[in-house]
Amino acid sequence: MIRPTIFVVALGLQTAAAAAQTTTPTPAPTQATPSATAPAAAKPGITLAKFEARREKAFMAADTDGDGKVSLAEWTAFQTGRKAKGDPARSFARMDANHDGFIDKSELDALLAKRFARLDKNSDGTLGADERPGHKTAPNQEQ
Repeated sequence: MIRPTIFVVALGLQTAAAAAQTTTPTPAPTQATPSATAPAAAKPGITLAKFEARREKAFMAADTDGDGKVSLAEWTAFQTGRKAKGDPARSFARMDANHDGFIDKSELDALLAKRFARLDKNSDGTLGADERPGHKTAPNQEQ
């Protein structure tokens, strides 16, 4: 009777070893789907802050002495270098709100805020492609 016991024990060990090697299949990874609570994509267009930052960077290229403001001489040289149309002294006078002979960041920001508001036809706080001057979908307007 010893033999059947060994057989049963051996069979039990073989079954246990086979069970240990068997693994449960792992579920395939699922792709993430956008949920209804996911934040909406940012509204396309240019905000006032981005509009100001871009225009300030371009405008301040005229500040050749690096003092943070643009003089009439700097503006005239800048406009001449760009081959801009019109009288630089006249455009400078329009921008120099406090008539101190310089255009500083506060005067430029005020000017840009007015221009942004004029361009933002639907008053949504962003300039869409059709509201930006020079864009192919924009109506032909004086810049």
